[in-house]
Amino acid sequence: MKFFDALENRDPGQRERDLLAALPKQLAYAKANAPAFAELYGAIDVAAVNSRAALARLPVIRKHELIERQKTLPPFGGLNATPVGKLGRVFSSPGPIYDPEGTGEDWWRFARSLHAAGFRAGDLVHNTFSYHFTPAGFMTEGAARKIGCAVFPAGVGQTEMQVQAIADLKPAGYIGTPSFLKIILEKADELKADVSSLKKAVVSGEAFFPNQKTLCAERGIDALQAYGTADLGLVAYETEAREGLILEESLILEIVRPGTGDPVAPGEVGEVVITSFNPDYPLIRFGTGDLSAVLPGISPCGRTNVRIRGWMGRADQTAKVKGMFVHPSQVAEVIKRHPQVNKARLVVDNETGQDRMTLRCEVAATPDGLADALAASIRDITKLRGEVSLCRPGELPNDGKVIDDARKYD
Repeated sequence: MKFFDALENRDPGQRERDLLAALPKQLAYAKANAPAFAELYGAIDVAAVNSRAALARLPVIRKHELIERQKTLPPFGGLNATPVGKLGRVFSSPGPIYDPEGTGEDWWRFARSLHAAGFRAGDLVHNTFSYHFTPAGFMTEGAARKIGCAVFPAGVGQTEMQVQAIADLKPAGYIGTPSFLKIILEKADELKADVSSLKKAVVSGEAFFPNQKTLCAERGIDALQAYGTADLGLVAYETEAREGLILEESLILEIVRPGTGDPVAPGEVGEVVITSFNPDYPLIRFGTGDLSAVLPGISPCGRTNVRIRGWMGRADQTAKVKGMFVHPSQVAEVIKRHPQVNKARLVVDNETGQDRMTLRCEVAATPDGLADALAASIRDITKLRGEVSLCRPGELPNDGKVIDDARKYD
């Protein structure tokens, strides 16, 4: 079966009518059941919000606001319509930001992306997304189980054990970040282990760079991207056409000018804003902080939904590194631990083919052990490894930038 269901190739006009017809009911439901939306929409006639123009007049709730909202009204800032005790799981992402999971099958809606990548009932899937604190492992496992796949819950790290498990179990597919897939393949070469059973992959959590795509192709692995967030689940997914990412069927997409709620002209780069129809966590006009743009026309694969160009960077200074968000507030927390540092900037690059973080710190003096102590603080606070570069006062630009995403995507 080429399509996951009949929704994927329906008439685009009908899809738009269906979504906009369901919108007022979802808004009314959110207003009645989620305290934050009751406050936000108190004076709004939600029954009249049945067009894109009307939707664009509603406030945008941006991802970076969740931290403060959740501190004020824990655990989800009043955005959840289902009480905590009736949820399936609760997760924590860096920030921290707490994310709910309901009890329904494939709650995060990732099955559509796995199906597009060729995953089928009876496949064994090697899932390297984390099952600890963050939801990615459960997001994709639920999708694989819905399709009928068996799952090896590998999680992150322990590369040699990962290679051994693949060599022994011979899974058909891989799920995880593209950088970790590259590490596994290179470690397999080093160990002379046979991991040739891997023929398909869904990669997510970070950009999929050309050298990684080339490596997968050389190894006979058909790797496709999925774009999702811990708040929304699957947003868009790649198909065999490899011409942009196709929007998930149960979402309304807007591309807005960063810092505003104003939709941009078709094709213009802006912030991805999503309205979901999730009954447990009904995020409406949720600003992801990710940049992208709509592609014109319909995908050659036959799926008729809107296509976006994929992840094109962040609308704010928050950066996604190896699948984890790093916030300016976390950089500030690192510096607070080390009063010798006058000013700092976290530079993220990919010159080695993988994401790399370097904390550049202005210091008047360089006491022994400072760089190592800073590196330890980076790992403790962000849960990621980072390098440290010490420099003289005045060397960093005076432009207010805390995180400099210097990665190249061409």
